[in-house]
Amino acid sequence: MKKTLALVLALVLCLALLAGCGSKQEPAQGSAEPAGDASNGSVYWLNFKPESDEVLQEVAKMYTEETGVPVKVVTAASGTYNQTLMSEMDKASAPTLFVIGNQDAVKEWGDYALDLTDSAIAKELNTDAYELRDADGKLCSIGYCYECYGIIVNPDLIEQAGHTMDEIKNFESLKAVVEDIHARADELGFDAFTSCDMDDSSSWRFTGHMANLEYFYEEQAAGAAWTECPESITGAYLDNYKALYDLCVTNSLTDRKDLATGGHDAENEFITGKAAFFVNGSWEYAAVSEAVPNATMIPYYCGVQGEEKAGLNCGTENYWAINSAASEADQQATMDFMVWCVTDPEASRMLVDTFGVMPYKQAAESTNGFLAAADAYTAAGNYVMDWATNYQPNVDEYRAALVSALNAYNADPTDANWESVKTAFVDGWAAQYAAVNG
Repeated sequence: MKKTLALVLALVLCLALLAGCGSKQEPAQGSAEPAGDASNGSVYWLNFKPESDEVLQEVAKMYTEETGVPVKVVTAASGTYNQTLMSEMDKASAPTLFVIGNQDAVKEWGDYALDLTDSAIAKELNTDAYELRDADGKLCSIGYCYECYGIIVNPDLIEQAGHTMDEIKNFESLKAVVEDIHARADELGFDAFTSCDMDDSSSWRFTGHMANLEYFYEEQAAGAAWTECPESITGAYLDNYKALYDLCVTNSLTDRKDLATGGHDAENEFITGKAAFFVNGSWEYAAVSEAVPNATMIPYYCGVQGEEKAGLNCGTENYWAINSAASEADQQATMDFMVWCVTDPEASRMLVDTFGVMPYKQAAESTNGFLAAADAYTAAGNYVMDWATNYQPNVDEYRAALVSALNAYNADPTDANWESVKTAFVDGWAAQYAAVNG
């Protein structure tokens, strides 16, 4: 939300009740009004993580039953959080708890964030690694979980194909295993990669997460991790991105020409043993571990020199913010709810099991095997790939252009179409940075 909107928020909130918006993105789930007595405040959590909706609805109900305070959880559909937030914040009953997930979002939404410095929830943190502050030092949002992503692997299928996990140490060895499995898919009864769909429910895996390898190695080549969004990028490691992306889409259950419209359930494909590799993150552990209890995660091997010492992509874009425009009663109710979430044994256990881990002193311990894999890489001296992708400027528009270019490339994988992907990556970054920063 641009700062100029702050000057007319009161008017907007009044008019929002009188005028509809035909292009508004409706929340996906959980829009019913909650039970409870709102006389002493209420909580409205606009949730960023669709895969956690069911658990969050249960936690909200538990809190209301225990305290009487109404807690509503609305979950934005995958890939629509920014649009949903914009719409919901224009309402009289706006979210009291929402996500400000990176420094770019701090610039856009910081004026709507209560300063959490020395707050009750901030005092529960066990690290200051997941704090987002504005230019004046205001603590706008704090992490409620951190995660890792890479390539999820079923070791049993790797062994059935006559290979071992120890073989896979870099891109060359990954490629050899993947291509062998794909070539023998009919014989083996399973393929290498799950489907790599490019619809809204899946494209973020490749235009957000996998894109991180290019940004990470570019920032490392420059000597230090980014602390703010750069005006431009060089795309120096796009050939490495291309190598891994091509490996995924040419050795999977679904032909690359059929990826644009989506409709394939990659998670189910992995759970049911139809594929050995699944590009995703630690939030998938609860969903896949029952069927594949020894599932593990490996890094984005892509041919970079020294990648044998690579680890997983670790970080977060899940940061809680309290709406500074909410009433004092609602702000206090929201703060109390947040503290309860990270200190109540039963609630924190439920939340940790869906989020993977929560960086709070009294929260339940993580049982997430993918996060354990991330720790094992770090303990072995491997480098952590930080989430440079969090700095993507004007993220929705930037990623939409990447999706469009990749769809054209998948339909006709020529050098000319790959040049269009490069343009979307590099020129698109500069254009979206200028659109946001002027």
